[in-house]
Amino acid sequence: MEGRIIKALSGFYYVDIGGGQPVPCRGRGKLRHQRLTPLVGDWVTITQTPDGSGMVDAILPRQNQFQRPMVSNLEQLIIVASSAIPVTDPYLIDRMTAIAESKQCQPIICFNKCDLARSDALESLYTQAGFRTLQVSAATGEGLDALAKLLEGKLSAFTGNSGVGKSSILNALCPDFALPVGEVSERLGRGRHTTRHVELFPLCGGLVADTPGFSAFDVEQMEQVPKQLLPQVFRDFAPYRDGCRFVGCAHVKERDCAVRQAVADGQIAQSRYQSYLRLYEQAKERPSWESGKH
Repeated sequence: MEGRIIKALSGFYYVDIGGGQPVPCRGRGKLRHQRLTPLVGDWVTITQTPDGSGMVDAILPRQNQFQRPMVSNLEQLIIVASSAIPVTDPYLIDRMTAIAESKQCQPIICFNKCDLARSDALESLYTQAGFRTLQVSAATGEGLDALAKLLEGKLSAFTGNSGVGKSSILNALCPDFALPVGEVSERLGRGRHTTRHVELFPLCGGLVADTPGFSAFDVEQMEQVPKQLLPQVFRDFAPYRDGCRFVGCAHVKERDCAVRQAVADGQIAQSRYQSYLRLYEQAKERPSWESGKH
């Protein structure tokens, strides 16, 4: 029997097999021996037992998988940012878009709290870089209809620095969620983590993963994009890459680099390029044996 894992909690995997209650399952020992861990979002085959529970027999091939949020087969990553407290560092946006692109997952940049502080300049920067962007307000409802349309028919996850309003947006889209909202500390400018586990919820004709966010303290522990992939996951570099003098140009110090020239000419945003250099330096420090984990 085939189904999808919609929740993983306390060693149980809750599998939706279509209609009715999800089947609580344990993973078979052979999965552990194969070092395979079922993730929320996985399509799996299961065997049901007479008591209504089941065993996960196999994990079907994944389109992608993320370490944080711990989900698989994501089609969209909604990156929630804010120009109000807590203000999002553009580097975090660039890092998350790079991770999403490396997984063949569509990044969408959602600027929340537009009732408190507009994000027009940032939105323009990322729109020109080729990203789908929108401004919303969980408090007033502005922009939520447009966001709801983007969620239709897709498996999406929300991420962003703590306190930007991920849970508030989900609650505004569907009050039945009743997700707890972490208050923002004025002293730290960060929200308290309130999400406890990963789960897929039906929302706006699609599925959305409620996932733990990340704070400035643990963003450096997030997975990294291997340096050889970085030029490909900065989509605003694409029109210029073929113009570089050297095949395999890293766009860092090479002569006659069309990407660096585009930065100098203002065709690529300086902040985007600085994020690229920062990610490239971090990737250089990554042990070579870890590159296979991506």
